[in-house]
Amino acid sequence: MSFPDIVFIVLDTQRADRLGCFGNKRAITPNLDRFAAGSVLFEQAVSPAQWTIPSHASMFTGQYPTTHGVTQSSHSLSPDLPHLVEMLKESGYQTTGFCNNPLVGILNNGFKRGFKTFYNYGGAFPSLPQDSSSLPWPFNRIVSLYTQFLRRISYPIQNFFGQSDLAFRLSLNAWFTPIWSKFANFKGQNERSVRDISHYLRHREKEKGDQPLFLFLNLMETHLPFWPPAKYVDQAAPYYRDSKEAQSVIHNWNREAFRWGAPLSEPLGELEGQVLSDFYDAEVAYQDDYLGELFDVLEQRANKDNTLTIIVSDHGDGLGEHGYFGHAFVAYEELVHVPLMVKWPRRLPQSARVSTPVSTRRVFHTILDAVGKAPELPNPKSAEVSRLSLIHTIEGEDPEGGTAYSEVYPPLNFLRAIENHWPELIEPFRCNLMRRAVVREDARKDACKLIQVDSQPDELFNLTADPAEADNLISLKQSEATVLNQQVNMMAAKCARQHDELAAGEVVEVEDEQLLQQLRGLGYID
Repeated sequence: MSFPDIVFIVLDTQRADRLGCFGNKRAITPNLDRFAAGSVLFEQAVSPAQWTIPSHASMFTGQYPTTHGVTQSSHSLSPDLPHLVEMLKESGYQTTGFCNNPLVGILNNGFKRGFKTFYNYGGAFPSLPQDSSSLPWPFNRIVSLYTQFLRRISYPIQNFFGQSDLAFRLSLNAWFTPIWSKFANFKGQNERSVRDISHYLRHREKEKGDQPLFLFLNLMETHLPFWPPAKYVDQAAPYYRDSKEAQSVIHNWNREAFRWGAPLSEPLGELEGQVLSDFYDAEVAYQDDYLGELFDVLEQRANKDNTLTIIVSDHGDGLGEHGYFGHAFVAYEELVHVPLMVKWPRRLPQSARVSTPVSTRRVFHTILDAVGKAPELPNPKSAEVSRLSLIHTIEGEDPEGGTAYSEVYPPLNFLRAIENHWPELIEPFRCNLMRRAVVREDARKDACKLIQVDSQPDELFNLTADPAEADNLISLKQSEATVLNQQVNMMAAKCARQHDELAAGEVVEVEDEQLLQQLRGLGYID
């Protein structure tokens, strides 16, 4: 069988519980729901980490955060770790990326290794396909060359701002946040990237080449700040137009970047919580709408039956649940329970749901197993790559016994930001402590979850009966907690042993300094 084409789509910051295919009756997600209906949907997919950098590193390497070591924005992937895209390129794949997240597309952290072509839609001077411009030739070429020139000459200026304490303080100022978040394309240009990737696929279809395709897309639509078009606001929050109070909520949160990844000093007010939740849903609906074009293009391709399409999220987002906002410090479901859909008509069922808990790091193993490619290195072993493919779980034989594991390393930049603004919140919210969690299917087929804080068992939930994690059962089911705690300890020890076999991660470099100060202001980088 010929190599399959592979389409790998990451819906950055997308919660599973906000999609119709995951049971949300209020969801406005017809395109993703339609895709899910024709694919294998994993009902309990678990991200190995709670934020972008360690999660992407896990999906690109197949390893948990402790093993790959990329747990902070100052880290980069060790050259000893085989990278998914590098191996596909070596196997003859045309490797192309379309990325909207600056942490994946801007930082030189090793994530772009193996991509022959990589388009980055973030930054003040994004790198876009030449035919993305609406200008005719040769004007589009002139604009492209001029943009490349501006990117080069802007580096010294951007370096100055990146090293300026004044600029750092300004980036946290409420009046400055809307300026840099739009000017520097902090969320990328998501709809445009989907339009470009659809055009790319149509053009490639006409060429009818024989080279297999690996296509990566990262969308960042559902991340703060919230700017959904009015059409989707009217659908998700019909009261918004006539409510000055609701408008004030979004105005303030879009400006107060320092609140986007911090504990709540007091619970959100009823209206505040409702508006933020509804605007998140409006962004989800907006993203779903323009994804429809891409799904239609994928269905029109001649090789659609031998195309492996994976849609996943790197993590979810907290909207006030459990006293936290954003995705920095906890291992609750709103952060680590993510959508995962796998479609490969030639090989897999075209409509199936899998309840077995699985780790999304296994995207790595699944893709390599599909192309018959495995790294000949001691870690991971070739046999392990094939063994951990999600295809085995789909066929009813899960190699990890229905167990998925997460590691929550506190992002040090967020922690320092809280130390500067709300030091009194660190101790009660335990922001400086590492969390680990395991989700495991029990004999009753219930998904049970244990969360450790600072290596001590802290919370136990039955996710099947209590998906909101409102009822901590740890004092009532001590024997079950003991078994799951042993599982967490075993996984932590295994990851530590694997890490010892690898070289230490290197210090990250920055390719595009335009976003450096803004990312610092949000606590993403030093």
